[in-house]
Amino acid sequence: MDKLNFNEIYNLDCLEGMRYLPPASIDLVITDPPFAIEFKAKRANYNRTASRVLEGYNEISKEEYYDFTFKWMTLIYKLLKDTGSMYVFSGWNNLKDVLTAIDESGFKVVNHIIWKYQFGVVTQRKFVTSHYHCIYVCKNEAKRRFFSYARYGKDSIGLNGGSLHYEDKEDVWNIKREYWNGDQKTPTKLPLELIKKILMYSSEERDLVLDPFLGSGQVAVVSKMLNRQYIGFEIVKDYYDFAKKRLDQNIYRISEESKNQPILLFDKPKNGFSYKRPRNRRKIKRHS
Repeated sequence: MDKLNFNEIYNLDCLEGMRYLPPASIDLVITDPPFAIEFKAKRANYNRTASRVLEGYNEISKEEYYDFTFKWMTLIYKLLKDTGSMYVFSGWNNLKDVLTAIDESGFKVVNHIIWKYQFGVVTQRKFVTSHYHCIYVCKNEAKRRFFSYARYGKDSIGLNGGSLHYEDKEDVWNIKREYWNGDQKTPTKLPLELIKKILMYSSEERDLVLDPFLGSGQVAVVSKMLNRQYIGFEIVKDYYDFAKKRLDQNIYRISEESKNQPILLFDKPKNGFSYKRPRNRRKIKRHS
């Protein structure tokens, strides 16, 4: 393999695949790497129907987690443009390894964002964890791009009379997880609205977005919706096949009952993106 193509995804270990990418070629990285918490994809307390959750989640041991994180971050540092950014999602369990690897690989922290979602795993002897950390970093603070009014104008006012622009830029994000009832899924998946928000603030159309740990392909799919270029890697073949089908056929969700029947399709009209839903499902459009 001499080179990789943009707007493609690859069934490769990212530590191998990223070596084929040219230096300073990536505008934005969004990624949710393995947890190192002995994660079980089909655990009953995640309230999932096990038959619909794809097998094969590839975990990293706690003992190897820092070295693993440092290796992939070092590669990304070389690939990211000086104007680019990276958003790394992490649970609290191994956050110290993520933060140390960020420092040691040369990145500069811009924000430490908290993503608050609507439910966590039920607990008996401790508080319920219902948030993720999202570390927003860059290579060059002076050259880093940030599109401050990509979502709301400076004077946009919400129904409660508050500034939409200010509220949207606070570092605690209340964004709900997505329920894919009755559809195929991978065990971990970032919601569309979360990825869309990052893309709008930290990239422009035709920018190149990388996810080294694709999973369901969510980052690549939403990047395609918003007219960004994309590239990514997924080591688990079933996850790769699932992500590739979504991208090749412009399918957002795939029905478990009929694997050839799309639940949601997306297209890319001139003024943004929209979903094409089956009858009796509400249509969603991006605000222009």
